[in-house]
Amino acid sequence: MQETVGEMIAKAREEKGLSKRELSRLANISDTELARIESGAREVPNPKTLRKISKYIGVNYNDLMYAAGLGFQVTNLNPFLRSYYENLKGEQLEDALVNTYANIKNWENLISSLTEKINSKSFTDQEKEIIEQTIEDTQYQISTANEIVKLLLSAKVKNRRENK
Repeated sequence: MQETVGEMIAKAREEKGLSKRELSRLANISDTELARIESGAREVPNPKTLRKISKYIGVNYNDLMYAAGLGFQVTNLNPFLRSYYENLKGEQLEDALVNTYANIKNWENLISSLTEKINSKSFTDQEKEIIEQTIEDTQYQISTANEIVKLLLSAKVKNRRENK
């Protein structure tokens, strides 16, 4: 059974040696809100709250979003995406591979540009936080795209075998 977002947060918080009160203070959320999330009383937390929490517990924001039912992830937990990419054939498969590689390259360029900017200019704390969040989200997209590439390459090999 899949771990709930509350269980993920509680487990990661405990692994970091943080009390609920400490995490609440760090993330600037109420003790009550964190308790509701961890207990499951708040099944779908506010995405902004999840982002705040993720910074302090070492769990990727997008993984928390997925666990809360607010995002998607390409893993064994998402058989629909896996099935779609594994079953592409011919031109569709080639197009998906080219597009995915292009997306990865564009996202890597974006990260490089943002990293360069953040290191060469002074920004307000809020601007810096937005840039760092963008970099984190983009890194997650790259990770997801790399999983898709693996599925597509595997499908390509399977197609070649079937066509021999």
